[in-house]
Amino acid sequence: MIAHRLLRSTFFRLARLYTGLSLATMLLTLGFIYWATADYMDREINATINEEILGLTEQYENRGLDGLTEAIGERGSLDVNRDAVYLLTDRDFRPLTGNLAHWPANPVDEKGWIRFQLPANDRSGEPMARARTFLLPGGQHLLVGHEINDIEATRRLILDALGWGILVTLVSALVIGLMMSARVLRRIEAINQTSREIMQGDLSQRVPTDGSGDDYDQLAGNLNQMLDRIEDLMGTVRQVSDNIAHDLRTPLSRLRTRLEEIRTNQSGIPSNDIEQAIGDADDLLVMFNALLRIARIESGSATPDFTRQDMQRLLQDIAELYEPLATEKRQRIVLSSHASPPVNGDRDLLFQAFSNLVDNAIKHTPPGGTITLEVASQGGVCKVQVADTGPGIPRESREKVFQRFYRCDYSRSTRGSGLGLSLVRAIIDIHHARIELADNQPGLRVTVVFEPVHS
Repeated sequence: MIAHRLLRSTFFRLARLYTGLSLATMLLTLGFIYWATADYMDREINATINEEILGLTEQYENRGLDGLTEAIGERGSLDVNRDAVYLLTDRDFRPLTGNLAHWPANPVDEKGWIRFQLPANDRSGEPMARARTFLLPGGQHLLVGHEINDIEATRRLILDALGWGILVTLVSALVIGLMMSARVLRRIEAINQTSREIMQGDLSQRVPTDGSGDDYDQLAGNLNQMLDRIEDLMGTVRQVSDNIAHDLRTPLSRLRTRLEEIRTNQSGIPSNDIEQAIGDADDLLVMFNALLRIARIESGSATPDFTRQDMQRLLQDIAELYEPLATEKRQRIVLSSHASPPVNGDRDLLFQAFSNLVDNAIKHTPPGGTITLEVASQGGVCKVQVADTGPGIPRESREKVFQRFYRCDYSRSTRGSGLGLSLVRAIIDIHHARIELADNQPGLRVTVVFEPVHS
């Protein structure tokens, strides 16, 4: 996994690009050096051979064939010309003089140049030679050449240097690229890990720095300053919300108590008005309690008690709890349970979340409708569904309904605060589960998928 991330990292892709550019530059540079050096040595050898030919031509013009034969014999015996190659033959290529035993069998090009292998010697093994051939006016054949072992050795040296240079550059670049990518990946992973912890609700986390003052340290410093500001703002908003909820809950409770006392004392106030006032106070208390619970869950102050939960049993308890309410509205609750893996969660929070979903389904499903509760296994994970046959939720509003106080147009005439699904989302998030809303044709289908429980 780590190696896969390294190979796919942006820094390693840049390292590969720079490696390719370096290799291309090295190939061009060493290729030019190879071509220039080999061409220079070829021209030097050709110039030496041409000078030899010029000298022998003068001997042939001045002294004839005998003078040419004598000159070849003298030059072939000199130590200074030990790399030179001479051969004079008759018209049938029988040797007359020179330091070659026979005429080479290799083909001659259109300019008379020939390349062939010399007999083995103690000094250079089996050397190669480059020579030029001529047909003399008398029908004799003349070959003048030179060993080219030095040229071949230089070419091999340059090619070896080219190969080793490419290999060393490639290995070095890959190693350095991996090392640098691993270092950058560690810094980025630290940022990602901090981001994940913050998204899970821990706003106190900060991106670590190493004190180097480099670009990543500056980025981490800026992010930490931004997080400090966000934490301050969130704390202020949460504190204000908590204060409002706490401050208003107390007078609302007192108001409800007084209304109960008024109803008990049977004052002159109509009983319907008293009942409506008590209901309004109850709605406000439910709203503030929901706000406080959402705030505690999202801030992490409400520590959940995670244990293995049997979702079949939990849904069965919820169905039994809401069965009388559904029967009163002439609705039917259908429980469909299949074998499913356990869920790691807090029973009270999960009971609250799915109770809200069932309560919403009963509230919005018309008389004669059906609410279906289903728990099943899908790909080794537990999947829980709550479906109804009500009006459903338009596609464009399915994400908005999780916002606090958001209500669809058709639900504004029913009692509620618009906090039920917000509380459900907060509970589902703290359980690291996934919630999806879909069309039940007709109605709404809510699907919650839990992560598998590892032993």
